[in-house]
Amino acid sequence: MIPVRGYKGAKVAVLGLGRSGLSAAQALQAGGATPLVWDDSADVRARAEAEGFAPYDLTKAGAFEDVATLIVSPGIPHLYPQPNKIIAAAWAAGVPVDNDIGLFFRSFATQDWDGFDQMPKVVAVTGSNGKSTTSALIHHILQEVGRPTQLAGNIGRGVLDMEPAIDGEIVVVELSSYQTELARALTPDIAVFTNLSPDHLDRHNGPGGYFAAKRRLFAEGGPDRAVIGVDEVEGQYLANQLAGGSGDDRVIQISSGRKLAGLGWTVFARKGFLAEWRRGKQMASVDLRKVVGLPGAHNHQNACAAYAVCRAVGLAPRVIEAAFHSFKGLPHRSQLVAEKDGVRFVNDSKATNVDSAAQALQAFENIRWICGGLEKEGGLDRLLTHLGRVKKAYVIGREAPGFALQLGDLPHEVCNTMANAVATAARDAEAGDTVLLAPAAASFDQYDSFEKRGEDFIAQVEGL
Repeated sequence: MIPVRGYKGAKVAVLGLGRSGLSAAQALQAGGATPLVWDDSADVRARAEAEGFAPYDLTKAGAFEDVATLIVSPGIPHLYPQPNKIIAAAWAAGVPVDNDIGLFFRSFATQDWDGFDQMPKVVAVTGSNGKSTTSALIHHILQEVGRPTQLAGNIGRGVLDMEPAIDGEIVVVELSSYQTELARALTPDIAVFTNLSPDHLDRHNGPGGYFAAKRRLFAEGGPDRAVIGVDEVEGQYLANQLAGGSGDDRVIQISSGRKLAGLGWTVFARKGFLAEWRRGKQMASVDLRKVVGLPGAHNHQNACAAYAVCRAVGLAPRVIEAAFHSFKGLPHRSQLVAEKDGVRFVNDSKATNVDSAAQALQAFENIRWICGGLEKEGGLDRLLTHLGRVKKAYVIGREAPGFALQLGDLPHEVCNTMANAVATAARDAEAGDTVLLAPAAASFDQYDSFEKRGEDFIAQVEGL
């Protein structure tokens, strides 16, 4: 655990007692603060009591008297679509509002570092798609070469649950827009922006607010080096804002699908090959086509981002390439579940929006596509141009008939349940086909999370 510094002897309110909220309360207590914890759910409050925290009702009048700050869990909206009432009460009382990410950045460095030979570093990864795979891949490469490293944030454990840094350690933190939009301290050594596609638009009041939340990671703390995906206009804008000129190698631009020109530091993937260029000269080339854990152009973009970070911390190209081949990928992200009679079964339950589903549909051939769920804003229009490799769709979800209507002339069958979809797709499939779960929708109509949906897919495949 990383004890929170700066609040010794103070009362600190904590709103939301999920993974990040509870770990924040524990880290505050370890740093000498008195956490005042609250959650709207009685069951969650009971779990907090079992951990030794007596709930403190933040909804009552005068709740913020003598409170130094309010720490808010990422799932709680503080501005759009409307401010949470407890957060609004903190504003009215003049109490600063922060989150566990802000606490982490203000508490991570300690006086112990004065005796280190090599200062620890923080790599922070954000973006719409690929940030989990990119974060895990960076962590994996560092582990493979024997560098001390930890992985936390939006993936795995909470940032304050990590151990205090040791000499030369590199901490990799995945950050969502919910986490970057509120943190009062954001000071990574290396910051990564993978890409941007419409998501969480109600929470951020549109695409501009969504991008602004991501941009804070780069604008607030000024990382020593930024790795920026420039396949969208927002990434191009961000790279231009951060660079001091065309040859400024503090910014490493990355791309999947096109060659990047200029005198700067670039890493791009085309036709299955990753290339690194710097100051107008090619520095390295990596064949990604046989890297089993990174299939498709979207994963090649993730490889470019991870490669750029690892080069920035001094690793050699061939060392990074070797580590690529031992990466198994993440569950629910282009995960090869099984192969039977020449038919592959792939779980990409994390494809919860149109853009991530489009990337998955471009990574495989002869697709039997399992799709559907709780549809997100904007419908499927942007996906319709990416269905050329789909032989047939098998639609699940409570609103499966309405989802199917948007597929136009694409052969499809309304299956409603995962069990029916897997069984029907397996029956139809021929050698060389891929049965792909890439829902293009959230899971909450039938499942508690995309992980539970993916686990159901795996269970149905294993039962064939």
